[in-house]
Amino acid sequence: MLQEILTVKRDRFHLLNPRIYILQGNFPVGKTPQVFLDKRSLDVQVEDWKPSGAMERFESQKTSGGRRITMMIRLPESLERYRRLKVYAQGAKKRECWFTVSVSELIQKQDKPYYYIEESVIDKNAHLAKIRGWTVFKEPVTVQAYDSRKNKLACQVQRIQRSDVCEMYEEAQIKEKCGFYLEADISGTDKIYLVFRSQRKKSVYALGLTKTDQLRDKSAEYLKKGSQYLRSYGVLALAGKIVTKLGSVKNRPVQYSEWLPHHLPDEAVLKRQRETDFSWKPMISVVVPLYRTPEKYLDQLVQSLKNQSYSNWELVLSDGSGKDSPIREYLREIERQDSRICVVDNQEKLNISENTNRAVKAASGEFLAFADHDDVLTPDALFECVQALNRRPDTDILYSDEDKMSMDGNKFFQPHFKPDFNLDLLCTVNYICHLFVVRKSLTEKTGLFRTEYDGAQDYDFIFRCVETSENIVHIPRILYHWRSHENSTAENPESKRYAFDAGERAVQAHYDRLGIPAKARKGEYLGLYRTKYCWPEQPLISILIPNKDHIDDLKRCMESIEKKSTYRNFEFVIIENNSEEQSTFAYYEELKGRQDVKVVYYDGPFNFSKINNFGVPYAKGEYLLLLNNDTEIINEDCLEELLGYCMRPDVGAVGARLYYEDDTIQHAGVVIGFGGIAGHCFVQQPRGTTGYCHRIICAQDYSAVTAACMMVRRSVYEEVHGMTEALAVAFNDIDFCMKIGAAGYRVVYNPYAELYHYESKSRGLEDTPEKKARFNREISIFNDRWSRILENGDPYYNPNLTLESQDFSLRRF
Repeated sequence: MLQEILTVKRDRFHLLNPRIYILQGNFPVGKTPQVFLDKRSLDVQVEDWKPSGAMERFESQKTSGGRRITMMIRLPESLERYRRLKVYAQGAKKRECWFTVSVSELIQKQDKPYYYIEESVIDKNAHLAKIRGWTVFKEPVTVQAYDSRKNKLACQVQRIQRSDVCEMYEEAQIKEKCGFYLEADISGTDKIYLVFRSQRKKSVYALGLTKTDQLRDKSAEYLKKGSQYLRSYGVLALAGKIVTKLGSVKNRPVQYSEWLPHHLPDEAVLKRQRETDFSWKPMISVVVPLYRTPEKYLDQLVQSLKNQSYSNWELVLSDGSGKDSPIREYLREIERQDSRICVVDNQEKLNISENTNRAVKAASGEFLAFADHDDVLTPDALFECVQALNRRPDTDILYSDEDKMSMDGNKFFQPHFKPDFNLDLLCTVNYICHLFVVRKSLTEKTGLFRTEYDGAQDYDFIFRCVETSENIVHIPRILYHWRSHENSTAENPESKRYAFDAGERAVQAHYDRLGIPAKARKGEYLGLYRTKYCWPEQPLISILIPNKDHIDDLKRCMESIEKKSTYRNFEFVIIENNSEEQSTFAYYEELKGRQDVKVVYYDGPFNFSKINNFGVPYAKGEYLLLLNNDTEIINEDCLEELLGYCMRPDVGAVGARLYYEDDTIQHAGVVIGFGGIAGHCFVQQPRGTTGYCHRIICAQDYSAVTAACMMVRRSVYEEVHGMTEALAVAFNDIDFCMKIGAAGYRVVYNPYAELYHYESKSRGLEDTPEKKARFNREISIFNDRWSRILENGDPYYNPNLTLESQDFSLRRF
């Protein structure tokens, strides 16, 4: 994993002291940094690198090794007589080059405005260059574009607050807006120069506009990276890296920036939507609380409503800015322009719940849609809602997928493709969020927004809505763009801790209303919540373990529970099946005297379903834990975690987070459709990673979990007539969970029940005629029993995500 450890992610100079050069990246544990300017040794200071901004926090979770550090190197006053700076990772026997840079490059950057270009798009048809990035210095910095003859270009520059950048440069108090989005007219020029100018210094970025220039720039970038890699790891490693890169191009994940344009409606689609004559045309009231909203953002929201392909809507804007509202005249003007816009002019300042409630009370629509004052709806958003309502007229609640939008409204990122209604995921995170639409009459039962939950008032409201109605529809389309403020809970969660405190109270209130003895607490990340159940009973758990020889595995499995588990009311039922080794039966003899262990003998060919069905009548427990003999519990409260969910009346089965021996994920839930039939989620992702939208560490409902570790209520096991014995080897646990779901119970994945599963990563092939015939027969049985979900897709997954891999990446188009 060397290439993932020896990595410099960022280099820069200290803003206030140009003699300090700063490197940030992943440094190998147990090695010492050594820095040389040619042959001169330099002083260096190392500390932990604290990530700034949401994306950097996310990236830090993907580091598979090494220590994330900030290294500060003190340079001499003059650099001119030196040629190269090198940083080594010195071990006991050898050292590797961690980073190297020429002195000429250092001089170009030293004591000048620093800039970073995040995105550049050349639109030849519109003669526009669109460039996004940020720039900082110890003095304010301006941004201007010039053509190849060094004449100023006509351009619009929007400056953007970037708290993540300010946090990065913590040594200076950066007060100005350091982010920028620039659009420049490139008619008549083949090159554009961006000049970042402070009062005394300037930096220049050159961007070629021809395809040849862009290819050359990209080649130079690859050459620089390749040279760095070559110096660090040598020729063979570089050759291997190139082969891997070339081989993975066609299999690389789809980028959202490429995906989105293919999935938004074009003008032809919107025209057809406008001409659609629904039999039911309910009015949808889009309610929006305002507070000193910048007009440019509000104008984009209003325009997104006017662009809707469904016309029976109203926009209700409640201004809670107070009597000195800066947007009062603007609101009066837009209200005059369109009769579908209604403005509630409040004279006093209002908190968000009161403000939203006033908008709701003024709304006349049959349905309410909720939007924030600076976000944007896609042009087909309301059409998709009404289409769904016409398909299912009993629907009370709708929600859609969403993404985030940059402050300038020109970039879309971090899409959230959601499952259909998933109660336990909702108790872990407010995954529903936007776009949320509810029948207005339902609010008469639920009540409106509550001020005591301000900051998470929508979370509390959603809970009360889903508690009141089960007629919930998910629209698996991006219908909402959520403008991402750098100081919002989306990008900088620490800025609004009160909102997460309110979210914790909202989850707790949900349990209290349902009379469930549970305690909500904050999860591993702000915005995530954990549930600990506090059932007064401690029922007997019967742990059913099929076994054939492999006594060392069986002993380790049983001893891990006996020595680690803090839950003590359990018994073991060992189901012997065709063991051959004498030591196996000798061990069974040792167990005979124990009151908490039974060994029962199944005499027949291997059939996982029959073996478990055979063992159940011997179990005394009200709860059954189906467990493979090659597992080992990790956390001492593993049984409590499984039992807590399983004792809920609406839950039939509970699964765990399982790891291979090398600490990669073996199981984190099951999706129907992976591999053509079904597969485990996030397989082989490193322990400590959290997966797509943190799904690895979220308690949630799935269609199935693996029976390598599955707790099930005995009454439910018997109600669905146990496992299907026609499925001897494959898909029996998936089929069993599907039967539980069809009987009306939830199947829950609990990531806080953790075990090792020492199953081999490469299982034996179905390589004999008999095995192939059996496997094909079991596929046919599963297909016949569950054809509908295989055709329509797993409701706990999302049709926009791929079935070709298990990492929740985008489906190819």
